[in-house]
This record gives sequence, C-alpha cells and structure tokens, in this order.
Amino acid sequence: MSTYTNFTLETDADGIALVTWDMPGKSMNVFTAEVMEELNAIIDATTADASVKGVVFTSGKSSFSGGADLSMIKSMFSSYQEEKAKSPEKAVQTLFGLVGRMSGLFRKLETSGKPWVSAINGTCMGGAFELSLACHGRVASNAKSVKIALPEVKVGIFPGAGGTQRVPRLANAQDALQMMTTGQSLSGSRAKAMNLVHQVVEPDQLIPAAKQMIKDGLKPVAPWDEKGFKLPGGGIWTPASAQLWPAAPAILRRETSGNYPAALAILKCVYEGLQVPFDTGLKIEQRYFTEVLQTREAFSMIRSLFISMQELGKGARRPAGIPKTELKHVGVVGAGFMGASIAYVTAAAGISVTLIDRDMEAAAKGKAVSEGLVKDAIGKGRLTQDEAAALLSRITPSGDYADLANVGLVIEAVFEDREVKKAVIDAVEAVLPEGAIFASNTSTLPITGLARNSKRPADFIGIHFFSPVEKMMLTEVILGTETGDRALAVALDYVAAIKKTPIVVNDTRGFFVNRCVLRYMSESYDMLIEGVPPAMIENAAKMAGMPVGPLALNDEVAIDLSLKILKAAVADLGEKAIDPRHMELISRMVEKEGRFGRKNSKGFYDYPPKPAKKSLWPDLKSFYPQKKAEEVDVNVLKQRFLVTIALEAARTVEEGIVTDPREADVGSILGFGFAPYTGGALSYIDGMGAKAFVDLAERLAETYGDHFKPTPLLRDLAAKGETFYGRFDPYAGTKAAA
Repeated sequence: MSTYTNFTLETDADGIALVTWDMPGKSMNVFTAEVMEELNAIIDATTADASVKGVVFTSGKSSFSGGADLSMIKSMFSSYQEEKAKSPEKAVQTLFGLVGRMSGLFRKLETSGKPWVSAINGTCMGGAFELSLACHGRVASNAKSVKIALPEVKVGIFPGAGGTQRVPRLANAQDALQMMTTGQSLSGSRAKAMNLVHQVVEPDQLIPAAKQMIKDGLKPVAPWDEKGFKLPGGGIWTPASAQLWPAAPAILRRETSGNYPAALAILKCVYEGLQVPFDTGLKIEQRYFTEVLQTREAFSMIRSLFISMQELGKGARRPAGIPKTELKHVGVVGAGFMGASIAYVTAAAGISVTLIDRDMEAAAKGKAVSEGLVKDAIGKGRLTQDEAAALLSRITPSGDYADLANVGLVIEAVFEDREVKKAVIDAVEAVLPEGAIFASNTSTLPITGLARNSKRPADFIGIHFFSPVEKMMLTEVILGTETGDRALAVALDYVAAIKKTPIVVNDTRGFFVNRCVLRYMSESYDMLIEGVPPAMIENAAKMAGMPVGPLALNDEVAIDLSLKILKAAVADLGEKAIDPRHMELISRMVEKEGRFGRKNSKGFYDYPPKPAKKSLWPDLKSFYPQKKAEEVDVNVLKQRFLVTIALEAARTVEEGIVTDPREADVGSILGFGFAPYTGGALSYIDGMGAKAFVDLAERLAETYGDHFKPTPLLRDLAAKGETFYGRFDPYAGTKAAA
C-alpha cells in the first residue's frame, strides 16, 4: 500500500488500485495545491505500474468532495492582483496557466491508458465532479445524501476544469445548459438519467460495483476520444439545435438581465466547444474562464458567497478562548409560526426542544407546524418515516415554564410588544439555570432595551431569524450593550449547529437587514407617488438583480406590519422620522382598502386561488397620476434601488452597527437577496469605487431627495481612494498576529 498525505493507494489481487481521498483534519475533501500534486503523482504511479489493471477513485469521508478549497481560490486572486500591478499582460498569462492546471490534470487522467472509475458518495460538487467526469466510469450511491452538481455559477464562475465540455458530450445540450447555468443539484438517479453516471447502487455496493466495471472490461478511452463519436442529439447543426440555440441567450437574459458574465460564458463554451475537437474545446473553456475570473462580478461573488460565507459559518466572529458549547436542550417560548419553525430547525439539528406557549393547547398547535413541515419533507424524499418520527419526538410542547429548568438556551419568539416580552423574560428567568443564555428573536425592538428587563444582561442576546425559517440561511446575532462574550459564543455555536450563516451586529432599530429592506420598500413608495407604473417598479428591481420586486416583497412581509413600523417610528422618534406621503399610502392600503398583503390575498398584488398566478392590483395605478413608460428611465430606477440600499448599509458601518464588511455583504444577499452579482451592498460600492458611487449618489440626491446624499464616511473614502474592505479589513487582526 502506498500512502500519501491526502490519499491512500492500495492494489488488490485483481490488480485494481483503490485510491481513497481522505484529507486529515478536514470534515470534507477539497482541492488544494498539495492534493493536485499528489493526484498527479498517483496518476503517474498507476500508469507506470504494469500490475495495475485499473483504478477506483473514492472518498474516505461521508461525502466525496465539495470542490476547491477557499484558500486556493484566494491565492489565485491575490497572485493575479499582485502580478497585475507589475505587468497586466503577464498577469493574464499567469492566470491562464493557473486556470488550465486542473483541467490538464484531469485530461492526463482521462488519457492515461488505464481505466478509472469514480465511486461517488455524498456531496460531489464542482471540481470533484469534473474529476469524476474525466474518469471512464462513474458509480453513485443511491443514498439521499448524494448531491451531484456543478454549482460554480452561484459564486460568479463556471465549471472550468472540463465541465462545460464533458457534460454536453454526455447529456443533451439543453439539460447540460440547465444544469450548469442554474447550478442545480442532481440525485444519483437523475444523474444516471442524464447519462452522467453509469450505475446507481446501494451504499455498501459502491466499491464492489466500481471494481466490477473494470473487471468487465471498461475501456480506458473517453467517448469523445473514440473514432466516430457523435454528440447527443446530433450536435449544433441539427433541427433541434436550431430551436435551442437562438432561444438560449434570450432565456438566460430574461432570467439574469445580463448581470452574470459566467452564465453567458457557459453558453459560449458549450456552443463553440461542441463544434471543435475536444482538446480545442478545453482551450476555449480555459480562455473564457480566464476572462470571467478577471470580472468584478467573479471577484465579488467568490469573496462574499464562497469565502466570506464559509468563514462566517465557521465562526469568524466567535470570541476566542471560550470552549465550544454543544447544546442538548433548547427552549423556545412562543409557539406561533415563527417560534414553531425555530423549534423545527432546532430539532432537525438533533437538539431536544421544549416549545412553550400560554397553555398546552397553544403549544401543541405550534408542534403541528413541525408536523406539517415533516410531512412535506417526507413527500419530497428529504426525510424517511423513521427520521421524521425521531425529529418530532425531540419537540415537547408545554404550557409550563418550569420545563425550561435544564435548558442551555432559550429563544423568545412572542408578539412584538415590549410588555409581552418583559413578562416572558421574567417568567423564563425565574426558572432558567445559571449560565443559560436568553435570546430574543425580535425583528424590530432594540436588544439593549429588552435586556433592561433581565437580571443577567450579560447572558442576554438577540438571534433574529428570517421567515420561512427552514429555508432562509441567514440569522442576525445582535449584541446588546451589556451582552457578554460567552453569550455571543453560545449563540454562534447554536447557529452553526442548525447550519445557518450568522452575521453579528450591534444594537439598533431594525438591526442591519430590516433597515436595508425598509429602504428598498420605501424607494418603491417614492416611485409609486411619482407615478412610475407599478409593473416598471417591479421589473426594474428584478433587472437590477433583486430576486423579487419591492411591492411583492412588501406583500410577503405584510403591509399592515409596514404600517405598524411606520407608526412605531413616529411614536419613538417623532413625525420627522418618516415621509408623511408614505404613511398616507400605506394607511390607505391597510385601513381604507383592507389590503394587508399575501396573508389576506390582497396587497399590492391580487392572489387568486391556485393554480392562477398573482398579478398587480389594477386599482393601484389610480392612486397617483401615471407617467408614460417612455418618460421613465429604467436604468435610473435600477440605480435608485441599489444605491439606496447600499447607502443604508454604509450608514450601519458608519454608526458602528456592522463592524465587518463581510457581514454586510453576506447579510444583504442572504437576508433579502441584494443583487448577488455585486457581491453584496458594500462590495457594490467598492466595486465601482467610492468616488464613482458618491458622484452617482449626489446626482440621485439632486432629483430624488436627500436620502441619497452620501454619508461623511463615504465622502472620506472617496477623497482618500479607499474601500470598505481596505479601511475595515476583516483580516487585520489575523495579519497582525501573524
């Protein structure tokens, strides 16, 4: 048996080498420079060894691999930027070489003359699946944990190690484009149906089946390397392709508004690559990948949606020196939909939950929410009956606060009323054990104010979930002025356990996400009042990169809640805190028209019974004199949406609410879908440069109001040519320590 740092190589009596990828000290295998060097050596060794008849490549972990390591991606960007400062032309040449390294390694495997079979278990994504595609055979487990995908487009790049050339030579072009431009995950059976894997077997048969493929005489030649190879569906110049290719760019533009260079590059790679020999296709892919890596979108998306998300998820903001807390029992007070959903995700993470409400009947109704979610998960094949039963057994409804006597964390999710919350705090703290943490799920009330009702404010923190809890990946962890480090550590340990991404923010009204969301919706109120047709408002927002228009989002949040927020702002901060025209609009919608949003099927949209789709309420156009479409500049509408949100994000930094730019970016994307191609609200500013942003904001302020005026911080950054990531460098402490 040959041993490497990240692999073991063992050859059996039949001459079949088993290469097992099992990186020490990591929960998942990832590609690093060292991994690639070792894999290269293994290819050389197995090729040169006459006793080796074939190779099975598998993972020693519960998952195959998640693809590239973030440190390798970061080093590629940093080396490119350093080289570019010296010689832009040489920097591109160096980048082109780096881009081709993995693709060249996989092509070397594919043409080694020995049959390779990939045995896929668990997650197999990105470069790991591209490696599998270079193998001559692929066997996947039928376990529901198997997720096969090329998800690179979600972080601003595309499958650049042969994926754009191998997938459309195995599957038909339409399915290949769908898979790569959306980054969708495939089950083993779906991958087999697309001809991307050869067999799907029981987990314990994975290695035997892979070895049997070699024993059965698997040819060590890829289909495209054989004479007479024909593309699935007949290739580019066929009647079917004549329907696909003219439509594909139009469909992509409809879905992305041209905001994602990587998605368009996938179309180009496939279209051009299928018309040339395979190795030429790889060069085409390499060229486009090098181009995409130089775009602002790729840099910003990789930084926020790949690197920063992983760093925050792994506890980048967790205080040092505090032992990790593994919570066994959590209490949730408030069994309404939000509290019940928090109980569900907690139980799904294997943690026992006591769900408290005013009486057992109300608490049991809360558990029924989990029962509905479990039923849905079973129907979609995400849970087995046994797993569902185990999950539900971990949720115990109760009307007695004494049942919280042994919890390590309590999450309060009751009505947004200070007096109601005060009563809950008193009742919980009467039984809460020493050292347990109290967290409020409030979305509007400052944590510091709520903590004044607590006898132990150091153990009081905010954990703000977003609805629907089981789908939304973000949580805001909010620090009151007296919140201690241990409370923060426990909160982050809990968020990690339920597999959410946390951002840590200091206390303020609306925290970070809701402050930005309210600016987004407020801008749409301004546009309505100006007479911009509602459909143009919604479409411009989506063209700017937002996943849902502001009016549709307001319907989801609830318009009557927007009215309560406006009234609360007036009560707490005075009449000048809001635009009176906004109060008039929202009061009319709620109090005169009875339109509360999706929850009563009447809001800015009408919601007819399914399967009919929602549509904008026709009478909305009668509220204000309407402008003609040709009088409205859609590009300005797009700018207004993005700039108003980015300005609010900048204000939170200036006020010390957000202290780490990674959290503003990740929070803006995961919290409400801020144009992901920008990398987030602060990356949007950094990407265009503070001076260009300040100039744009000043132009908008002249026409559309003082809320567009740049803040002093932005003016200072512009004057000094600085960025948010430069001035508020999240790695400064790490660099100093190093």
